[in-house]
Amino acid sequence: MFDSGIFPWNGRQDDLHLHERPVQKRARPTIGLALGGGAARGWAHIGVIKKLVEAGIVPDIIAGTSIGAVVGGCYAAGGITELEQFARDLSKRRVFGLMDFNFAGSGLITGNRLATILKKGLGDIQIEDLQHKFVCIATELGTGHEIWLSKGHLVQSMRGSYAMPGLFKPVKVHDRWLIDGALVNPVPVSACRAFGARLVIAVNLSTDIYGKGTVVRSHDPVARSPRPEPDYSESESAPDGARTLLRRQLVGDSDPGSPPGISAVMVDAFNIVQDRIARSRLAGDPPDITISPQVGQIGLFEFHRAAEAIEIGARASERVLANIDDAVVALS
Repeated sequence: MFDSGIFPWNGRQDDLHLHERPVQKRARPTIGLALGGGAARGWAHIGVIKKLVEAGIVPDIIAGTSIGAVVGGCYAAGGITELEQFARDLSKRRVFGLMDFNFAGSGLITGNRLATILKKGLGDIQIEDLQHKFVCIATELGTGHEIWLSKGHLVQSMRGSYAMPGLFKPVKVHDRWLIDGALVNPVPVSACRAFGARLVIAVNLSTDIYGKGTVVRSHDPVARSPRPEPDYSESESAPDGARTLLRRQLVGDSDPGSPPGISAVMVDAFNIVQDRIARSRLAGDPPDITISPQVGQIGLFEFHRAAEAIEIGARASERVLANIDDAVVALS
């Protein structure tokens, strides 16, 4: 009844040579990774990226803001291993040594020492020459424009993205004075989508700060015994004493009853603004997958706790690997 040349069949249905027909394999969706700001907590991004890549989830597009731009840019340039080693080697003393103070300028820290380290590791590589498509987010001083840096000098672009106002000097990139991108786009999901990502994975470093930004409708003062202001005038000897005094003035004293330092006030105020903006932006343009490292217990200046932050980031990635696999299949 059937001509074997047209429909080869030897009498058994399971012997049909259907496997000889070409099977169209569906392409994996383009994956974007949005790395948010968060100062020292941003070392968690290293653990996130390592775990994702280890699981075979390699991002095609990386968008980073502030510390997210630093980690994302180093990964895109093939230098994530060197960055991890640098972060793990940091101590409190080394962190303070990287702070090149400049009280006469437009920022407490010039940022030249950190920039020198980045340039030494990354050289003069241009963003358009990176192994992965990369964009970092900055804010233009004066206009408030959200600036996407996807071309030009990598290190200079990253500097513009993490130039926290008041702490770092503004950075001039392509004739624009730039400051921290977290002022306008703390977790740059929108940039990933604009550059063609079908599946966007966002890393939000502030999701575990519960109760942040609520309203206290009635504040009842609590009676407290007066605490004397700390006096370091005679207890410290120069030059180490001067450096210790300077550190306490900037960061704050370790005594919980003492007022915070100048930079601690600026960074915390900036972090509050960043958290409010991130909530609004992510509500309007939510990612497909959110990775939420529980790094709230790490202080914004505690860069010496890199090992802890990296491990937290890796665990956070591991928790969502199955969800990412499901999303990849659904969008393929």
